[in-house]
Amino acid sequence: MVDEKRIDAEQAVFQPSLFDSGGRARLIGHVGQINDLTPDSSLDIARYWYRRYLEQSGYPHNTVKSYCYDLAILNSLIGSKRINQITRKDIAQYLDASLNRSTRKRRLTSVSSFFRFLIAQAQVLDTDPADSFHPDPIPLKTPKPLFGQEQDALLEAAEADGPRAHAIIWLILNLGLTRSEILRLRPSDIDLTDSTSPVVYVFYDSPRYAGKERKLAADPEFVEIYQQLRSAYPNAETLFVMLPQSINRLVERVAHAAGIDKSVSPQSLRDTFAVNQARSGLDEADLLEILGLANDARNRTSVQRYLKLAQPPLAPGKRQPDSPD
Repeated sequence: MVDEKRIDAEQAVFQPSLFDSGGRARLIGHVGQINDLTPDSSLDIARYWYRRYLEQSGYPHNTVKSYCYDLAILNSLIGSKRINQITRKDIAQYLDASLNRSTRKRRLTSVSSFFRFLIAQAQVLDTDPADSFHPDPIPLKTPKPLFGQEQDALLEAAEADGPRAHAIIWLILNLGLTRSEILRLRPSDIDLTDSTSPVVYVFYDSPRYAGKERKLAADPEFVEIYQQLRSAYPNAETLFVMLPQSINRLVERVAHAAGIDKSVSPQSLRDTFAVNQARSGLDEADLLEILGLANDARNRTSVQRYLKLAQPPLAPGKRQPDSPD
């Protein structure tokens, strides 16, 4: 019989600040109000423990937020069941409620990570009800780099827009930084010791992403762009204090001002950078490294598309005359 009072008490519990492993099938909270994590814990309590594990393991804030949001959806669909009672049918209901393949893939990633935690770290479960589900393949988007004149027009419009727009557009178009990397940049990541050879460092707080860290050589023109940015925003801890969506809107605004009709996004600027680098002679391994991409099949496919776009245009062959009879 379900103990409704216990479930109500568990739902009212706040997240613990720390936890210790108490041995097999038990995590012990430091705060008196938090229930231990056991196989009989409700999904609500397990979600709290999981969030603390992600935060203490150094997962990026956006990843933690995304995983926990998806688990809240699972909770709303199947109710606050005990974790050892969640079935494959529950997971199917949760995944079938997705509106598209991308959402389904993200939800499956979130719930699979959750059950890996319960099995490997918390050691409160032995089986994963999500292990028989597989994500639908999501086709890669075709890269559509900007042409040379469009790149020049975009940089000119960015300079007219202001120091922040100029710096953001320049960094993505000339160094290939991602949107999230732009938002993490700090003044201490910019080395202007040699003004003729400035360096931009891309760091990650979590050691899990050490392979994405890079040391990128910038052109001397970046020195003036950076100095103007710092003059306009001298006290900011990070170079760009804004929301991720604001960068998309900034890029769209500047592209419109530049008279570019095609759709332009931070990703299309990064695609343009990659194709430019391929034209300069970088090979597959070089592109993976300079873009901060893991050496896996999907990323290699992306890089191969950049290499193909960097090749000289194909010339139509002349039709050979027919042989005489």
